Amino acid sequence: MDDHYRKKTLAILVGGGPAPGINGVIRSVTIEAINSGLTVYGILEGFEHLSRGDSTHFRELKIEDVSRIHFTGGSILYTSRVNPAKSKEMLDATLKSLTQLSVDYLITIGGDDTATSAYRIDQLARGQIQVAHVPKTIDNDLPLPGNMPTFGYQTARDFGFRIVQSLMLDAATTRRWYYVVSMGRKAGHLALGIGKAAGATLTIIGEEFRNTIISFETVCDILEASIIKRMSQGNPYGVAILAEGIITRIDQNELMNHPYVNLEKDLHGNIRLSEVDIGRITKDEVRRRLRERGLDVTIVNKDIGYELRCADPIPYDCEYTQDLGYAAVRYLLDDNSGAIVTVDKGSLIPIKFEDIINSEGRISTREADVDSDSYQVARKYMIRLEKSDFEELKNVARLALIGNMKTEEFIDKFKYLTNDPPVKNKPAG
Repeated sequence: MDDHYRKKTLAILVGGGPAPGINGVIRSVTIEAINSGLTVYGILEGFEHLSRGDSTHFRELKIEDVSRIHFTGGSILYTSRVNPAKSKEMLDATLKSLTQLSVDYLITIGGDDTATSAYRIDQLARGQIQVAHVPKTIDNDLPLPGNMPTFGYQTARDFGFRIVQSLMLDAATTRRWYYVVSMGRKAGHLALGIGKAAGATLTIIGEEFRNTIISFETVCDILEASIIKRMSQGNPYGVAILAEGIITRIDQNELMNHPYVNLEKDLHGNIRLSEVDIGRITKDEVRRRLRERGLDVTIVNKDIGYELRCADPIPYDCEYTQDLGYAAVRYLLDDNSGAIVTVDKGSLIPIKFEDIINSEGRISTREADVDSDSYQVARKYMIRLEKSDFEELKNVARLALIGNMKTEEFIDKFKYLTNDPPVKNKPAG
């Protein structure tokens, strides 16, 4: 058959970790593509097989296959973290596999790694395959216009909010503390969103330390001080939310020598940060400090993350992903390629890959803005030491007494936490 009359093919694949709404994008893309006269292939397990030159792991999608999948979490196409952008051989194999499938259009769904892979394929294909990327991550750390969230974030926040809401009631009932670690290795949006919505006692995110490498002791000081301040208010309980990305801000050399961190090191002698359980080690350290001063506080650490990734999407993400899938197909069929597809205020806004690729050849990430009014509001409702706590000596003396410390000791240990960022001022000379 003459290529001019060949029915064109659109392939769709999912990369990275799951996020609520993936199936909504698959549904929307499939329906609009078929209604536009295309054949749709769902590539199974992301780039896993394509990057090895294997083009046999796919399924043709029909409208009846996808018409109601947007209500469910997970991915009917599965997913994989294989990143073909890591080597020329993998990229070449991926393009070869897509060519064997006669793919004309490729839509990828994923975070920054998958977006980077899509960018590399678009460069390599040079128009042979037109590429668009739909941004997905519960971390909400991709630079979308108008501060729009990445799809899946709102559902993950909603699910996490309900978990923390329950833990807050448990904390009040049992008079204990919970240290809840939330996903978000590069940005603290999810932790902050959950903590602010739930009214958690405090939330700690990596961005509040700005670009400073901090001590592990600083994180523990923040937590310990909040416990003491809560006790001074007659409440010996609380819930602290910690963004997992805090661990990337802590001095690795200090972690290596810490008694609660007993981990293997990589070939370069660095701690494998992904294996550091920030909730457990902060709990153990804060509990040790308090017990040494005769204070018996029960602290329970809990990670939330995997519970959120495959939750059934809330209506926001059901609607949002329909817009995104439709927009991605229309972008490609308008003879465009090489962009992240976003929707803001009801309008399609494509962002060209080259406009957001950083000097390292990766998609830049969006951090939480600790100078924003929204963050300042969040801080106002947290129970943390503030400058006002140190303005009257009798107030400081009371806090010190509750913490079984001398007043001068309390000031020396905790007053620096009111700095921005909370780093101790080095003595002159």
